[in-house]
Amino acid sequence: MSKPILAIMYDFDKTLSTTDMQNYTFIPNLGLSPEEFWGATGEFAAKTGVERILSYMYVMLEKAKEKGIKVTREYLRECGKNIEFYPGVLTWFDRINKYGEEHGVEVQHFLVSSGTKEIVEGCKIYPKFTKAWGCEYYFNEEGEPVWPKLAINYTQKTQFFFRIAKGVDKDNDDASVNSKTPELRVPYENIVYMGDGMTDIACMTLVKKNGGTSIALYPEKAKKEVVDQLYHDKRVNYVAMANYKEGSNLDQVVKLVIEKISISTRMMNLETKLAK
Repeated sequence: MSKPILAIMYDFDKTLSTTDMQNYTFIPNLGLSPEEFWGATGEFAAKTGVERILSYMYVMLEKAKEKGIKVTREYLRECGKNIEFYPGVLTWFDRINKYGEEHGVEVQHFLVSSGTKEIVEGCKIYPKFTKAWGCEYYFNEEGEPVWPKLAINYTQKTQFFFRIAKGVDKDNDDASVNSKTPELRVPYENIVYMGDGMTDIACMTLVKKNGGTSIALYPEKAKKEVVDQLYHDKRVNYVAMANYKEGSNLDQVVKLVIEKISISTRMMNLETKLAK
C-alpha cells in the first residue's frame, strides 16, 4: 500500500525569501532601487492597462535592454544565487521529509509563485521542490525571451491546488484539471498552503474551505495586522512567524498535520482490516 501524501504549496517572495526575488541581483544590476523598478512597473500597468504580472515581466526586459544587459535563461538563473531566505529554510525540506518518513507520510513540496521561475531555478532550494510553477518566458532559438510562456497572477494560483490534487503536471493540460476525477492523487485535506498575505488570499481561502490547512506567515520584525486579519476573517487556519527552524511554531504546525494524516491513515487501515 502506497504512503499517504502531504503536499505543501509555497508562495516564494516574502514567504520563503526575505523580499522579492528580483530585488537581490536583477534590479541592482539595472542600477535601480526596488522602489524605482516596481514604481515603473506600476506606472506601465496604469498607463497601458496591462495586467500587473505581465507588466513586471515586460518591464524587466525593457529595463535590461536599456542597460545593455542580455537577458538569457542562464543570466536569470545567476540572479537567483544571492537570494536570502528566512531562518531555517535551507534545512526545512530535508527535516520535514524525514519527519514524514518517520510517520509513514510522503511529503512533497510545490512552489506556486508569481515571481520569475528562471530566477528561482538558480537559488539554493530549487532542487527541493517536487514541482515549481512561476512566471516563465518563452525563449527563441537564439536564447532570447520573446513572449510569456506562463504568467501566474494571484487568483490564477488556485488552479494549482487542483493540479496538485489530481496529479496534473503539464502546464497546458487544462482538460485534465477540469475533468471529474474518481480518486484524487492527493486528498484536499492533505494539502497545506503557505503565503505571506494579501496576494495569497484566494489560494488560502480555497485550501481552507476544502479541508486543507492554510498558514499566513509574517517576518519577525513586521507588523501582524494583515495576517491577523486573515485569521479573524477565517481565511487561514494559522498565523505563524516566518521562522522555519526546528521547534518553531511553523515547524510544530506542519508536524501536527503530518501526525494527523498518519493517524487518519492508520485508523482507516484498521477499519478496513476489521471489516474483513
